[in-house]
Amino acid sequence: MSSLSAIVVAAGSSRRMGFDKLEADLAGSSVLLRSLLAFEACSEVGEIRVVTSPEKLGPLEASIREAGLRKCVEVIEGGAERHLSVHRGLERVGEKFDLVAVHDGARPLVTPEMIGRCADAAREGGAAVLAHRVADTLKRGDDQGRVCGAVDRENLWAMETPQIFAIELLRRAYSAVMESGELVTDEVSAIEKLGETVTLVENTEPNGKITVPADLVVARAVIREREN
Repeated sequence: MSSLSAIVVAAGSSRRMGFDKLEADLAGSSVLLRSLLAFEACSEVGEIRVVTSPEKLGPLEASIREAGLRKCVEVIEGGAERHLSVHRGLERVGEKFDLVAVHDGARPLVTPEMIGRCADAAREGGAAVLAHRVADTLKRGDDQGRVCGAVDRENLWAMETPQIFAIELLRRAYSAVMESGELVTDEVSAIEKLGETVTLVENTEPNGKITVPADLVVARAVIREREN
């Protein structure tokens, strides 16, 4: 059953990388293409929209055609902030879909199985996010870069993507965000502002976001391991 529409956000500036991280090579495919291929291969997904920056529209459409992605129905221009990009994608989702997934294009290690588990949880509870438990020791720092206290990591989770929701719930959340003018860094934050609950779907596999060059090294190693 293809009841899930996916919005893949690919409008970032890659300031910390110094080059377009979404176009970086990962074993023969770009970072973004690997993200898209996971959604293409997931039976839950019926359509994919990519939200990107204006200068990437043409080249991205061409690369998607070349890759033969059948489910990618549209590449659209995003906004100045992430939540504005997601809102634009959300406005275009087809009426026949009851769930919508939002995924960062810079998380190329996502798998169809991860997407499916998150979709199952969202179908049951209305909102779900792939996440992992925080394992590192956490410290609070002051404005001089000095340790000034500890943070209890019990019950702390790091948010990943995809984040999947009943479409009307996410639309309601984003209507409130747009009306208030508040900045939200992910969809879970938007849902929380409505007072709604979100199910944590624990992920124990690598699904990191490509942010700095070292992340590409790790991602390539993971891909080699998976493909062997």
